[in-house]
Amino acid sequence: MSEDLRYPIGKFSSSIEQTESQRHASLATMAALPENLRSAVDGLTEAQLDTPYREGGWTVRQLVHHVADSHINAYVRCRRALTEDWPAVNAYDENLWAQLNDAHTLPVEISLQLLKALHQRWVALLASLTDADWQRGYVHSENGRETLGKMLQMYDWHCRHHTAHVTELRKRMGW
Repeated sequence: MSEDLRYPIGKFSSSIEQTESQRHASLATMAALPENLRSAVDGLTEAQLDTPYREGGWTVRQLVHHVADSHINAYVRCRRALTEDWPAVNAYDENLWAQLNDAHTLPVEISLQLLKALHQRWVALLASLTDADWQRGYVHSENGRETLGKMLQMYDWHCRHHTAHVTELRKRMGW
């Protein structure tokens, strides 16, 4: 398995401190995700959507549905962090979720529509946060304490990471 194919923009790395301008850039990335992912899959045939982005990896279809699953979970974690004192949140097995029937069979359009609405709400919420809010967070069952500032960096990366899986596959395949 090629590390480059798995991590086309590199592995996630968070900065220690996040500036207001970095937050604005991350919010712009998140706001653009629904259209960027839609553009990445635009015009792909059913066979192309069912092509793994790398050997042993998810298909493009599974990847689009994964982004929706992941971002729904993160949105709920974010809201809980803003309304509870460091709530415990559980990891989920994203590989098992990607094996469920809907991730294999549903049109990607369903998750693209979901992401459009979800990101409108999520970005509006995040844009309203104060400096103190960015220091709130949750306790992840695998990663420990995570602030909303770190979560924003993670999902900025996640948006670019999975979009690049599709765009890099298209380049390699000449699609």
